[in-house]
Amino acid sequence: MNARNLTLATLAFALTFWAWNLIGPLSSSYTKQLHLSPGQQSLLVATPVLVGSLGRIPVGVLTDKIGGRLMFTIIAFVSIIPVLLVGWSNSFAALIIWGFFLGIPGTSFAVGIPFVNAWFEPARRGFATGMFGLGMGGTALSALFTPRLVDHLGRAQTHVLMAVALAVLGVVMWLFSRDSPQWKPATEPALPRIMDALKLKATWEGAILYALAFGGFVAFSTYLPTVLKNVYEFSQSDAGLRTAGFSIAGVLARPLGGTLSDKLGPIKVLIISFAGAAIMAVVLAFEPAPEIPAGASLVLMAFFLGLGTGGVFALIAKLVEPARVGTVTGLVGAAGGLGGYFPPLVMGVVYSATDEYTIGYILLALTAVAVLLYTLRIGRELRPATPDDAPISQRSQNIS
Repeated sequence: MNARNLTLATLAFALTFWAWNLIGPLSSSYTKQLHLSPGQQSLLVATPVLVGSLGRIPVGVLTDKIGGRLMFTIIAFVSIIPVLLVGWSNSFAALIIWGFFLGIPGTSFAVGIPFVNAWFEPARRGFATGMFGLGMGGTALSALFTPRLVDHLGRAQTHVLMAVALAVLGVVMWLFSRDSPQWKPATEPALPRIMDALKLKATWEGAILYALAFGGFVAFSTYLPTVLKNVYEFSQSDAGLRTAGFSIAGVLARPLGGTLSDKLGPIKVLIISFAGAAIMAVVLAFEPAPEIPAGASLVLMAFFLGLGTGGVFALIAKLVEPARVGTVTGLVGAAGGLGGYFPPLVMGVVYSATDEYTIGYILLALTAVAVLLYTLRIGRELRPATPDDAPISQRSQNIS
């Protein structure tokens, strides 16, 4: 039963993430059709990320209250509306408005983590949440197939097809998924639960770490087609193909990060992740030649970020009691999504001012180094309590 529900949650995560990322792979065609500036293009790509980020807070709270089965079903059906309206929009203003609501499917992450967490014992939660993280592959599916479907079917028809897929998903999740017998609905009001979660040191630690790990992944997944078009002059389909390769590398690294966290401890995995991301950001700042040098650099960047996304929630699974995981996941997931909202805007401004992305990559490298140092500090605080490779739930969770 746990394997079936993990599989269904992962498939739901993948499809909703595809819907969340419908705009990014088509950014160059929107720019050409609507004569957008680099700043407008960046805003268009980043807008769905905003709701997909902040929306995770109430969605995580609701998941604690009514369960993942019902929440997955609701998100699938509600997401149909913005998916259709984005497909039928032909102005920048309309795309911004409905793109804002296209963030709704991006909130599914805050449903899946507590849903999956409840099905597995603590020693396997790093593995389970890592496997669930394979659903991030929805961004790869979007990058790979959305431009091609639009070329063959048209934009409106592609969005109708996605709406049908979401409707089928809603039915499947309601009929075949189940909440774990270990899950018990939260009974206290939402606001006190959020405030209680904000008092946990683990919430703030997870938010900072996830803002870089997942935020970096989302930023690259949504904005990389634009970078590849501007720097290397790839076509929309070719840029989508290479972005899919980036996303796949990050997706495959996530369960590895979770599994390694179970074996080595999440702190060690996060140190490797952030150190690697800092190094690759410096390499990318020099704009390596296309194909092998650039491709290898981007794949390694995705790999390191993917490791980090798996490591963060392995850490949270050890630090936070199951009854609070949904609310904490919503808050941490929101921070991760916001981490993916701002970089495209920054990169757009940098490109408009300098006609290159070097400054943006240097800022990413500096941020990764800062988060690496913060991770080392967390590791030092954990070490006196328990070994790094042992459960660390005994650690004091409240902010002093």
